[in-house]
Amino acid sequence: MQKKKIKIIKIPSSQGGLGKADGSELAPDRIIEQTKDLFVSEDETIPKLEIDEVKIIESNIEETNKNIYKKAKQVLKEKPVFLGGDHSITYPLVKAFSETFENPGIIIFDAHPDAENDFNPPTQEDLLPVIVNQNIIKKENIILVGTRNWHQNEIEFLKNNNIRYFHMKEIAEKGISAIAESIISIAKNFNALYISIDIDVLDPAFAPGTGYNEPGGLTSRQLLTLLKKLKTLNNIKAYDIMEICPKKDINNITSKMGAKLIIELI
Repeated sequence: MQKKKIKIIKIPSSQGGLGKADGSELAPDRIIEQTKDLFVSEDETIPKLEIDEVKIIESNIEETNKNIYKKAKQVLKEKPVFLGGDHSITYPLVKAFSETFENPGIIIFDAHPDAENDFNPPTQEDLLPVIVNQNIIKKENIILVGTRNWHQNEIEFLKNNNIRYFHMKEIAEKGISAIAESIISIAKNFNALYISIDIDVLDPAFAPGTGYNEPGGLTSRQLLTLLKKLKTLNNIKAYDIMEICPKKDINNITSKMGAKLIIELI
């Protein structure tokens, strides 16, 4: 069996979580702990984890973001998996990503558009407007997957900016294979692809340990199937996994899912 190195960067911070993500700073260690029970991937490869960590400056999100950005710049050429933490962490990661690769694109798996406001630095509810308004990623290179709960202003933001999204109703009606083909047809045009996974894209039955439990989401198998199909793209350069909260978990179900994702991503 083939061994594959997986570069893991732990980012144990919940500073942008607005209180909803408190406890998500514990996720990186808990997820890595659960990988010890996963010996071989479904593609019959043996994972070899190489683990690094970002230094978190408590109660200082701006300095923490600077450290996240610096670490990302150092490791992005190694196809890393970044483990949060709340979803605001994706902002400095994608900023570094956009400066490292030409024509970057992003796929965000999330129950929400995260387009509430345009705060800078962003909270976990403001990620998308900051990425768009700072021209970090071109609007046409942003894809949302799994959305199902949003405010009116968020829908208006998506439509006004012509951002492509695949909401759960569409996924349920068309099926995983058709949605995957649609996503691939867009994402194959990016020179470099970043995939961000907010665990609340999953139905709470499969991921109870998160700050926002939104019914009607993807099953764990649907998410794994989508990701496996996306792996046929040769432009994927980085992943992140966010919003797992061990304090709210049940029998480590969500942390185990995070571990499963890591093993199957590479």
